Amino acid sequence: MEKGNVLVIGNSGVGKSTLINAVLGENLAITGFGTTGTTKELSIYESSEVPFRVIDTAGFEPSLLRERAAINAVKKWSKQSAKKGNEDTQINVIWFCVDGTSSKLFPKTIKYLSKATSMWSTVPIIVVITKSYSVPDREQNIDMIQNAFAMEKRYSKNLKKIIPVVASTFVLNDNAYAAPEGITELIEITHELLPEGIKAAKTDISTFILNRKRALAHGLVGVATSGSVVVGAVPIAFSDAAILAPLEVTMVNSLAKIYGIDKNEESNRFLKSIVEVGTVGLAAKQAINVLKAIPGINIGASLINAIIAGSIVAAIGEGSIYAFEQIYLGKKSVNDIEWIRKLIESKLSNQFIERAMIALKQISNKSDINQIAKIILNTFEPSNENAH
Repeated sequence: MEKGNVLVIGNSGVGKSTLINAVLGENLAITGFGTTGTTKELSIYESSEVPFRVIDTAGFEPSLLRERAAINAVKKWSKQSAKKGNEDTQINVIWFCVDGTSSKLFPKTIKYLSKATSMWSTVPIIVVITKSYSVPDREQNIDMIQNAFAMEKRYSKNLKKIIPVVASTFVLNDNAYAAPEGITELIEITHELLPEGIKAAKTDISTFILNRKRALAHGLVGVATSGSVVVGAVPIAFSDAAILAPLEVTMVNSLAKIYGIDKNEESNRFLKSIVEVGTVGLAAKQAINVLKAIPGINIGASLINAIIAGSIVAAIGEGSIYAFEQIYLGKKSVNDIEWIRKLIESKLSNQFIERAMIALKQISNKSDINQIAKIILNTFEPSNENAH
């Protein structure tokens, strides 16, 4: 099994460094030896005796600026680990450290955990109760942690274990001390969770990358929609969607590039089919005729043309994003020409006309290009559509 990574996170002074040294059997975190990570605030340590690496983080501080710095450092590390070649830095298990002597700090700290590790939405979490010297207090601390995670529904399913730990001997007085405990249990459970964590990290990275592609793609469709509104608003008769062809070609090719679709004969046919349906296809022509014949629309003809043009490009753009995601995920191929034609035709069918009418009713003669484009994009965004 590949050697995974454990992210150690929690408040400053919670005992993260002491915990790391106890687990690795060396004073690595204290002396500063180890490989420096992608930010100054994080470092990664490992030992040949332990089956995982440990990533030490800056503690959450009472200061708002330091708190944000600590959160941003973890987020930056996480984003860097999504880049090709950085697979060895992905987070596979999270040790969320809670001070067993300062339970009042916990409810706020779990919010920091949520913000800092938002990218790792399925990675297993072990809550480590550090400085767990008082045996009677442990049950109360465990209940507090379970209740807090139950309120954070997004992370409750990720909580795999709560382990009270004494990382080093703690002298209570001349006759009493708290002996080290919980370290070997922590190592064993972490090792058991690594296969699940490695798989979860890969899933989370894939989700992160897909979401980034999706955000870039939607931004591109927004720009193309604004451009089409300008094209449609020119004082000439907008009777044929073919006027949008140059703009659609650029948009579709750019979207394909975002999703890493290589240019070849098969993909060119696929992309050409999208543009053909959206410009000279029967569905596009019928949509234009229906929308231009709607009675009771009290705005100028150029605005109606602009809205129709923008709606066509927005619909084609969202349909293209969906299609390219299916190809990126391996569910469809650029050879599925008939499928893409039917998909784009469906984007220009009855539901398209209904949404375009919604946009038409929200726009007045005083609306400018940016307002029109924003209304169209909001109307055609995926959250407003039925599931594909």
